[in-house]
Amino acid sequence: MPRSKRAKVVHLSKVTKKGKELTLKTYANVQECVARYAYLYVFSVGNMRNTYLKDVRTQLADSRLFFGKTKVMAAALGRSAADEPAVNTSLLTPHLSGTIGLLFSPRTPAEIKAYFTNFHPMDYARAGTIATRTFVLPAGVVYSRGGEIAVEEDLPLAHSIEPTLRKWGVPTRLVKGKVELEGEYVVCQEGEVLGSGQTTLLKMFGVATAEFGVELKAYWVKEKAEVVVLAEGEAGGGREVGEDSEEELVDDDEMME
Repeated sequence: MPRSKRAKVVHLSKVTKKGKELTLKTYANVQECVARYAYLYVFSVGNMRNTYLKDVRTQLADSRLFFGKTKVMAAALGRSAADEPAVNTSLLTPHLSGTIGLLFSPRTPAEIKAYFTNFHPMDYARAGTIATRTFVLPAGVVYSRGGEIAVEEDLPLAHSIEPTLRKWGVPTRLVKGKVELEGEYVVCQEGEVLGSGQTTLLKMFGVATAEFGVELKAYWVKEKAEVVVLAEGEAGGGREVGEDSEEELVDDDEMME
């Protein structure tokens, strides 16, 4: 039978699954950090964004951050006193559930608390999250910021965007080359679940409503071999305005773009 002359996909590189190798690496790295750093913090993340988690890693360059599979991190810290790498690290294991990470650091709890209390970057909301505010487009000429700033400081929306607005349900029209609304248009109301069209419009008008935040749950002090559990909202924390997106959760050596 003659060989097929159809175009074939040729893979120039092969990607192997990390699987067990990455698991063992993370396990070993966590235990190594237990011996190396003076403090270990367990933290949760609200409105997860890998970009901002990278910023934390960069700004806390003297520390080591892990954000991966909680079962692996729990095993590395010990399920009980019998298999913990250092005294009382296993007491942190009950707090390793959900969107949780570990931060090993030479910095004191007061320093870490102050850092996360002041670290709350805003980002655009994603579909499925809860609107934290009401956003309304005013009647008349539609401006690029949708009424968020003074008209004198804004610019009319480009006429080429008008079809996109109509696509997402905004009843606009072109009048002498300008995009106009006959009446107010409510993009979203506080407390409602956002759809993809609403999040697209919010981003189009530069309205960021998702607050990224890190909240400390507990920490371990190596010198005293003690674990301190923090009350909710005591240190840092962002507003949970909906379920976090299903992003891949990785340790600091495998951080996503």
